[in-house]
Amino acid sequence: MSTPSSNPAPNPAAPAAAVQAGAAKSALTFKDFVIKFGLLIILGVMIVVFWRLEPAFANARNMFSILQAVSVTALLALGVTVTLAIAGFDLSIGSTAAMSLMASSYVMVILNQGTLLAVLVCLLLGAFIGFLNGVLIVKGRIPDLLATLGMMFLLLGLQLIPTGGRSIAKGMTLSDGSAATGSFTDAFLALGRYRLFDLIPLPVIIMLVAAVILWVFMERSRYGRVLYAIGGNEKATRLAGAPVERYKIAAYMISGLFASIGGILLAARVGRGDVTSGSSLLLDSVAAALIGYAVLGAKKPNVFGTAVGALFVGTLLNGLTMLNAPYYAQDFVKGLVLVFALLFTFGFASSQRR
Repeated sequence: MSTPSSNPAPNPAAPAAAVQAGAAKSALTFKDFVIKFGLLIILGVMIVVFWRLEPAFANARNMFSILQAVSVTALLALGVTVTLAIAGFDLSIGSTAAMSLMASSYVMVILNQGTLLAVLVCLLLGAFIGFLNGVLIVKGRIPDLLATLGMMFLLLGLQLIPTGGRSIAKGMTLSDGSAATGSFTDAFLALGRYRLFDLIPLPVIIMLVAAVILWVFMERSRYGRVLYAIGGNEKATRLAGAPVERYKIAAYMISGLFASIGGILLAARVGRGDVTSGSSLLLDSVAAALIGYAVLGAKKPNVFGTAVGALFVGTLLNGLTMLNAPYYAQDFVKGLVLVFALLFTFGFASSQRR
């Protein structure tokens, strides 16, 4: 008598299901790769395209010129990143940098003081502006966008009052008819113009040092983790015993401090208190900070992503300039590329969640 076989009958659908599962896994892996490295790939492609269209773009001096141009934007964007970490936002960074530029010029050219005092005044001014922003938001219960927007307009007007709306330059005529006796010191101008080994601009070194310090603070210290915790769930962080209000005020003070450093470097580069120098800083800095969300799939404000975002914006603008793109088309192209880059990254992320 034969016994039934103990082996189950083969399922003809099993190989097909395995193939489908493998294909789905491969597609998921591809999406993960795009989400994580998509923006870096776009940056690399952009550099190659500019290099092929204009070989001088890849020149070492031009590369460092890009970094020098990016340094001020990056410093402001790093400050914005700290406020974004607490689910806030600082619209006054551009005007704070412009205020710092005008203040340093005023101290040296009109008051005839030295480099150290000019730098110290700017740093204290930036921290104080950040403190005022924090107090308005925390104590005054004003939404961050409205508080910092009001501060932006206040600073834009305030910086023009001492000089009657004029730029500050050596030998300028003052309101009483006399001429300014001071000038920018060589030490101050070196902050924006000196090149190490006649190649690496000092502002780039300052920016990199500031970025590393802020990265360690945000990613490796207890204080940075608390800032991220406030942005994630402020109520839970408060219940855990963290002094939330002090941390939020400190975040805006850090933002103001970084903006003032950017203003100092900008003043040292242009060598005059130009009232229009900080006009484009806000949009480029905010763009750099927001692009940072898409770098390595972070999906949150982060120092490394912000630095890459600033490099992205600076590379795009430099490449368009070298290709003699008309100035009125540069903002359009910049916006188009930025929207495409963010949509490319976040669009994949959204489709993956579905």
